[in-house]
Amino acid sequence: MGKRVNLRVLLVDGDAQRIRQLTLALHQQGHRVICHTADIASLNQQVAKEQPDIVIIDMDSPDRDTLESMAMMSRENPRPIVFFAEQQNDHQTMAAAINAGVSAYIADGVQPDRVTAIIDTAIAHFSAHAALREELAEIKGQLAGRKVVEQAKGLLMKHQGCDEAAAFKTLRKLAMDRGQKLPDVAASVIDILKTT
Repeated sequence: MGKRVNLRVLLVDGDAQRIRQLTLALHQQGHRVICHTADIASLNQQVAKEQPDIVIIDMDSPDRDTLESMAMMSRENPRPIVFFAEQQNDHQTMAAAINAGVSAYIADGVQPDRVTAIIDTAIAHFSAHAALREELAEIKGQLAGRKVVEQAKGLLMKHQGCDEAAAFKTLRKLAMDRGQKLPDVAASVIDILKTT
C-alpha cells in the first residue's frame, strides 16, 4: 500500500510532549491532525463532529472507560483506530481493545518512523472488517427475508388450503404486480392474514 496523504486525524492524548511528537511525525508523512483531545469520554461526539479519516489514541494503557468509549464510537461512527500503548500490556488488554474496535494496537509507544506503515495496516484491517460486517448484515437480512417468506407461505397454505408451490406462486405474483421485494410482500401478507 502506498503512502497515504492528507488523512484527517483525530488525536487523543493528554501528554503535550507526545502530542507534539506524534503531530510532527504525522505532518511529515502528509497527514493533518484536525483535532486533539485528552477527553476519551467525548470520543464518539468528537468523531461525529470532526469526521476524521482515522483516530489515533496515545496513552499508557486502555482502561474500562477508554474501552467503552472506543466501542461506542466503533458502533456509531466507525473509523480505523490506532492505539499506541506506552506500557506493555497483557494479551487480555490487547484483545479487549481489539474487541472495542481498535484496528492496530502498538504496545511499545509511538515510533515516528513506523507511523505510516501502522496507519496503512490499520486502514486495511478496518476495511477488511467493514466488508465482513456488511456481508454478515446482508446474509442476516437474506435469512430474515426467507424466514418471513416461509411464514407467509405457511399462512397462505392454511388460509387458502393450497400446497407450498401454489403459496409461493401467489407471493411471487403479488410481488411482481406490486413491484416489491418478495420479503416485503410476505410481511404484508402475514399482517393481513394474522388479523383474519
